Amino acid sequence: MTCQKTSHNFTKIVFKPLHTNLFNIVLISFFLTIGCGKSYSQEIKPKKKSLPAVKQTDKPSVKPNASTVAAPVAPAVTVDTVKIDSIKPKKAFLDAPTKYKAKDYAKYDKKNKTLTLYNEAELYYKDVELKSGIIILNLDKDEVYAGRIKDSAGVLVQYPNFKQGSNEVQPDSIRFNFKTKKALIYNSRTKQGELNIKAAITKKENDSVYFLKGARITTAEDIDNPEYYFQTSRIKFVPGKKIVAGLTQMVIADVPTPLALPYGFFPLSKEKSVSGIIIPSYNDSNTRGFSLQNGGYYFALSDNYDLTVLGDYYTNGSYAMRFESAYAKRYKYRGNVNIRFENLINSERGYPDYSKQNIYNIQWSHSKDTKSNPNSTFSASVNMGSSKYFQRSINQANIGSNLNNTLSSSISYNKTFNTIPGSRISLSATHQQNTQTEEILMTLPNFQGSIDRIYPFVGENGIKKGFFKNINLQYNVTGKNNFKTTDSLFFKPQMFRDAQIGMQHSIPISTNFKIFKYFSAGASTNYQETWVTKTIDKNYDPSKGEVSNTTVNGFDSYRTYNFSTNLGTTIYGTFNFGADKKIQAIRHVMRPSITYAYTPSFDRYYDHYTVDAAGRISTDEYTRFENGIYGAPGRENSNIVGFSLSNTFEAKVRDSDSTKTEPKKVMLLNNLNFSTSYNFNANGKETLAWQPVVVSGGTQFFDNKMNVNFGAVLNPYAIDNAGNVMNVYNIDNGGSLFRMTSANLTMNYSFSNKGTGKEKNTQSQRNGGRSDDLFGTNTDLNDTRNSQFANEKDDGENVITEFFSSKLPWDMTMAYSLTYTNVNRENKISGNSIMISANMDITPKWKGGISTGYDFVQKGVTFTQFRFERDLLSWRMAFNWQPMGTNSNWNFFIGIKSGMLSDIKWNKRSTSNR
Repeated sequence: MTCQKTSHNFTKIVFKPLHTNLFNIVLISFFLTIGCGKSYSQEIKPKKKSLPAVKQTDKPSVKPNASTVAAPVAPAVTVDTVKIDSIKPKKAFLDAPTKYKAKDYAKYDKKNKTLTLYNEAELYYKDVELKSGIIILNLDKDEVYAGRIKDSAGVLVQYPNFKQGSNEVQPDSIRFNFKTKKALIYNSRTKQGELNIKAAITKKENDSVYFLKGARITTAEDIDNPEYYFQTSRIKFVPGKKIVAGLTQMVIADVPTPLALPYGFFPLSKEKSVSGIIIPSYNDSNTRGFSLQNGGYYFALSDNYDLTVLGDYYTNGSYAMRFESAYAKRYKYRGNVNIRFENLINSERGYPDYSKQNIYNIQWSHSKDTKSNPNSTFSASVNMGSSKYFQRSINQANIGSNLNNTLSSSISYNKTFNTIPGSRISLSATHQQNTQTEEILMTLPNFQGSIDRIYPFVGENGIKKGFFKNINLQYNVTGKNNFKTTDSLFFKPQMFRDAQIGMQHSIPISTNFKIFKYFSAGASTNYQETWVTKTIDKNYDPSKGEVSNTTVNGFDSYRTYNFSTNLGTTIYGTFNFGADKKIQAIRHVMRPSITYAYTPSFDRYYDHYTVDAAGRISTDEYTRFENGIYGAPGRENSNIVGFSLSNTFEAKVRDSDSTKTEPKKVMLLNNLNFSTSYNFNANGKETLAWQPVVVSGGTQFFDNKMNVNFGAVLNPYAIDNAGNVMNVYNIDNGGSLFRMTSANLTMNYSFSNKGTGKEKNTQSQRNGGRSDDLFGTNTDLNDTRNSQFANEKDDGENVITEFFSSKLPWDMTMAYSLTYTNVNRENKISGNSIMISANMDITPKWKGGISTGYDFVQKGVTFTQFRFERDLLSWRMAFNWQPMGTNSNWNFFIGIKSGMLSDIKWNKRSTSNR
């Protein structure tokens, strides 16, 4: 029996009523139906369930399908328990929940088994996140394709964004296979740490290896139009670990440069820092030849500490080494160590200006977190070495340190014992070094111990009130080992032979009480016992005609005591001007006090020696404790009364803001102090009874931005024609009540329109210089991460068009000093100078600064430094210039701001012949 296929051509038939039997009609229909059927001998499988139809629309204005819909999956297969077919069903490749959505439509093609998502399409499967203009999911090939779409203007938009785990790629288009995990990516853009990578073709081999063709690597933010990049033909890229490139050429502003390497390696460690080589910079000098500077190695030893080893080498034999380490442990301590050594050779051997010198500098800063142990502290601030290091260093150009005359160091450990009474000990080492005289005074160690105050007469209620109940005593002990030496003898045997060792015990007893309710009185006495290991013996040597000093080694001691008392009060005065006045009131606070101190004569510690001066016999006194570590006991009685008066002036001013009902307080004078003393034992010849009156004061203006301090010394005694002070009051000699012998005025003013304070010049301060930039900034510009632009990011706005409509950030620091001298009727201004430091954003990308000053007495310009800096987006350019003085120098630097590529730089500086 055959079956003819139904034709697609239909003929219109007009049915007419037939007069026949109903039975015959039904029978004929039954046989016709059987004749058109097919017979099968095999069991027929159940039909597949049809996919749900997706509603389509031609209108683009339809709202996006925001709901999350399950992706179409392969149908489930139902089989019998008896295997009847050798053909295995195809396994579904999407073995995890899949979500997708699109703005315009999500179309499923049943015949080709593809799902198309159009306009703002998104697909989520396992750890894969894909966003693009168009996404096509092919169920047969287990692939997904994503690409861009055109907007109404014909511009390609909605670039794909492919993210798998922590790796993210932004290409023009991408093909990804879910089964093999391989992908082909066209014009991919990815960011790894500070590096931006763009490649024409990227092949994703697996989750950890990518191969790139026609790639560029840069740290510029705009990967499509970078200021510079490294062009390479082939790259093996392991995310989070490394980039290995073939022939690599540097391109600046789309212009290829001759800077090329046969291969490139870029580490991509996720750690904060990794070890690596620090590329040196090239320089040259007229006196030392060619050089390589600041080359070395950085050791990332652990998360808690690191080490940087740097070196310089000059072709004439000069070299320098530097070791820098920073360390920190959270809630424990933090610090850094810098050790610098330089072997300086000037000119060439045989020339008259040839010289050779070794200089060094050691810096150590350490602080301990108080949370780690509240009962003990340890701190260190060390800056020691050769006195001329900062003046003669071939690597450091720190002007602030050059002008500083003192280096100082301190290391201390303090421990508190929770006993009754409480006690504490302190161990420290100190160092003071004059860089002009090269004298060094060092104390190593310095021990201090004390027991807290004890109130023996306090009752059971513990109330300390009155003269007797406030009586308290304390015990203090100190021990020192002093070294006084010079640069040339530092840490040599002579230094230790001249050491002075001593110990001093003191027991102060004091009390305080009220008199007539308004006066505070106090009294104290102090007993001291001093132990030393070295004394002197003086004798006159007739053969030499001079007095000889002999050092006596051995234990010796002396004991002293003194007594003092004081009386003081506080007086308040208010001058009211009325609530309707601008200045409503002025408040004056006075704190007068009088102090009496008495120290008896300890002449029992004085000896005599006989001197024969040209046949005349005389006797001189001396004490064997002269020049001792704690001084010497006094030979004369000290019977002195001191007077002091401190004042503060404060005003109540009506606030300019009318909504505020309370006036604001304005400080007129922070302090205005007067002090002098009278010696009852003055003999009128060597010692005058009255000491000069010392006046000092200070105040602040402009919201505490300007500090003004002043002082003067007023002498009540007159002087003779030779300039010697006489025991005659100046007013009795035809003069005024006081003769002003000296006066000084200093002003410091810092202001800016940035709204925040300037950062401190930390490294200059550690080197011994100023914390501000009045003496300039350091010109060691090798670390580009110290750039002013390093942490600034472009906000995407057109700063050029906004430039003239916005104010330019700037800041200024000013310091003025005036000194008047009239000791011997010279009546002159001995010092009158001003220093100014200003910094300004000349343009949004240019910064400029100047530090300069003028001495009105010497009539000349003081230290001057010019600073310029240019933000080249991912690059930084800087130029510092000091045009005048013995330390004149200049420095030019250009380099990449990124810390990863900080070795790509060019640094040129002048070399001083110091």
